[in-house]
Amino acid sequence: MAILPRARLTQALKAEALRLGFDACGVSAADRLDEEARRLEEWLGRGRHGTMDWMERNFDLRIDPRVLVPGARSLISVLHGYRPPVEPARSPEVGLISRYARGDDYHDVVRERLAELYAWLEAAVGTIHGRAFVDSAPLMDKAWAARSGLGWQGKHTNLVHPRLGSWFFIGTLVVDADLVPDGPIEDHCGSCTRCLDACPTGALDEPYRIDASRCISYLTIEHRADDIPEELAHGLGNWIFGCDVCQEVCPWNKFSRPSRETRYAPRPGTEGVTLAQWQEIDLDAWRERFRRNPVKRARYEGFRRNVRLALENLRRDR
Repeated sequence: MAILPRARLTQALKAEALRLGFDACGVSAADRLDEEARRLEEWLGRGRHGTMDWMERNFDLRIDPRVLVPGARSLISVLHGYRPPVEPARSPEVGLISRYARGDDYHDVVRERLAELYAWLEAAVGTIHGRAFVDSAPLMDKAWAARSGLGWQGKHTNLVHPRLGSWFFIGTLVVDADLVPDGPIEDHCGSCTRCLDACPTGALDEPYRIDASRCISYLTIEHRADDIPEELAHGLGNWIFGCDVCQEVCPWNKFSRPSRETRYAPRPGTEGVTLAQWQEIDLDAWRERFRRNPVKRARYEGFRRNVRLALENLRRDR
């Protein structure tokens, strides 16, 4: 079997990623993330990860993909857009679910496509070794995507692509194949502070840093306690799973385009549902509505807590 030269193989790989439906693909060399390691250690030391103790574990795996996948030489990062074509009109009485969680579970969708891309690469070069990751392992996917030229980490800490904005998922292949790495691109946030100014709970208290313990997404998903601190609960507004505020105000998202993936389309019953209606949903109905959907991560009890707090906010603001 003739093996393509390194540069042609990398180019062909990116073309295959686009054919499979990904919106962008980049490559980085499997090196240690020294600068990112220092920032992560400082962030953890300040306790800004809240109760997400799992972020303290497997530190070496997070900063060096060669520990995660022995023999790794390249990381392949892909972007898969999820922005819905239309955003429904909002009302304070409606419970808001983050855009990314209104359709099928992105872990399943992106992982399927990554498996196809991995199979293509293996067919092109012979036997390879590697693993696919979709927000499911100690891998700093945003840092690797930035290293591969797919954007920069904005002041809201999300990855921003100059033509796609930030409404996308990130998938990563860590492989022992030798590919041509891309380089990072320039940060284009400039003097803009819209995301910092708009955050309802002050989680973005400094540029390029987030206090996750104050973030609405963390509070409505990862925070397991029955109650949320009073000074933060009002900031939740009517968000009952996740939050999109920092992305909604980002000027770069004017370039984003609707997703071509039909499985990300909002399911019936995820948009336009009032808080009063959410309050009445029982466990069986909740499980059925969110089967193979990201909302299940909040668990039924956590979801009910979020609805209760949103109703309290609604009554308070009337």
